[in-house]
Formats: sequence, structure tokens, C-alpha cells
Amino acid sequence: MKDKFLNWLNFFLVANIFLVLFSFFWFAAAVVGRGFGVPLGLDLWYRLWEPVFTPAIGILMGGAILSGIISWLNKRFASKQTQ
Repeated sequence: MKDKFLNWLNFFLVANIFLVLFSFFWFAAAVVGRGFGVPLGLDLWYRLWEPVFTPAIGILMGGAILSGIISWLNKRFASKQTQ
């Protein structure tokens, strides 16, 4: 059960990091595009920032911390069981 949960958590975090990276590259391209006068969706990106991208970044940070804590606990209890 624990291993299955960790696999799903890791899969979700990998998918989430791609969303975060996509949003970053979209933002960078849209800012450059605005500088050249080419509309690349910066206004849409701003509208999606609060409901989509901010929670995605928070979930990524929280999931990374949770994954690290679970891994640390597994190592700690596994070493106690072998002694």
C-alpha cells in the first residue's frame, strides 16, 4: 500500500513539474512577445496564474517535502528493523 502510494505521488509530481515548467516557458515567451508587440497570451497567462499555476507550484513544493519525509522515515525505520 505504501509503495503504491509513493509511486502515485511520484507520478503526480512528475506530471505537475511538467505543468509548472510549461507555465514558466509560456510566461517567458509571452513576456518576450509582448516586448516585440506579438500577442502570445500573456493576458490569459495572468488570468490562469491564481487558479491554476499558483496551486500547481504549491502542490509541487508540498509533494516534494512529503516525499522527502516519507523517504527519510522509510530509511530510519528500515535501519532499526535490520538491527
